[in-house]
Amino acid sequence: MQNKLRLLSVVTLALFTTFTACKKEAVSSDTSTEITTHAEDQSTVSSDMDAIANDVNVAVESTTNFSGRESNINSVCNATVAVDSVSNPRTITINYAGTNCFGTHIRSGVVVLSMPAGVRWKDAGATLTVTYKELKITRSSDNKAITLSGTQTFTNVSGGLMVNLANMTSIIHTITSSNMLIKFDDNTVRTWQIAKKRTFTYNNGVVITTTGTHVEGTRSNIAEWGINRFGHAFTTAITEPLVIRQDCEFRLTSGQVKHEGFGTAVVTFGLNASGEHTTCPGSGHYYYNVIYTGVNGNTHNVILPY
Repeated sequence: MQNKLRLLSVVTLALFTTFTACKKEAVSSDTSTEITTHAEDQSTVSSDMDAIANDVNVAVESTTNFSGRESNINSVCNATVAVDSVSNPRTITINYAGTNCFGTHIRSGVVVLSMPAGVRWKDAGATLTVTYKELKITRSSDNKAITLSGTQTFTNVSGGLMVNLANMTSIIHTITSSNMLIKFDDNTVRTWQIAKKRTFTYNNGVVITTTGTHVEGTRSNIAEWGINRFGHAFTTAITEPLVIRQDCEFRLTSGQVKHEGFGTAVVTFGLNASGEHTTCPGSGHYYYNVIYTGVNGNTHNVILPY
């Protein structure tokens, strides 16, 4: 099971790394520097935090005093993990000092997981506070980096552990935050807010479905919102659930996101070369469709592989 948990972390990170690169390529043909930069910023922040969320799940499930399982296992790649099971709250401190499991990012800094005494992660409603302490994440391909600080609340809404997923209907986690500080590579620092639901099911392998849960005015299903590095308000909604399937090599098989605030960019996944929804292409490409509408009303449409 140790290998399975590590694999989940690796493949999810790999997928979202690809997702980030694709979105950058798709919108870069537009003349708007802001939408290009913001789309990459949002994708980078979201994918990097999702990768840490996977590490958090592994670390918590690997520690008996937190998870309620029967034995400890070793967990996070290129990080030291220190457990304090005596204090209240109990803590798991992850000190990152090297590349992730896939070798695509270099991480340095500390993430602390806190849980009150007597709470077990496998129980329905269990909450976990995740504190980022100047966690710097550098993309190996181009040395671009972001630094994350702030706190998130993870809730095991349904209860249950991933190790038992194949025998369960689903496991549901939520991730929320009102104070994530994002430092970009130009030293701009902004505060972002997070509201996501991640549903894990088993159907010929693990299936991960991610949705946004925040509502702001007439906008719903928002996963991230705040101020971008240019000082403009934005929202990013998951308008169709993002689905990752193990039986398609943990690839993003469907979903759609929508950026709003200074123009609109819509990205749809899981398509064929004609822009139609398709089944798993095996070793071939999926395609995604990007439609960007600027503040001047001009629309750009492109279909590209991922």
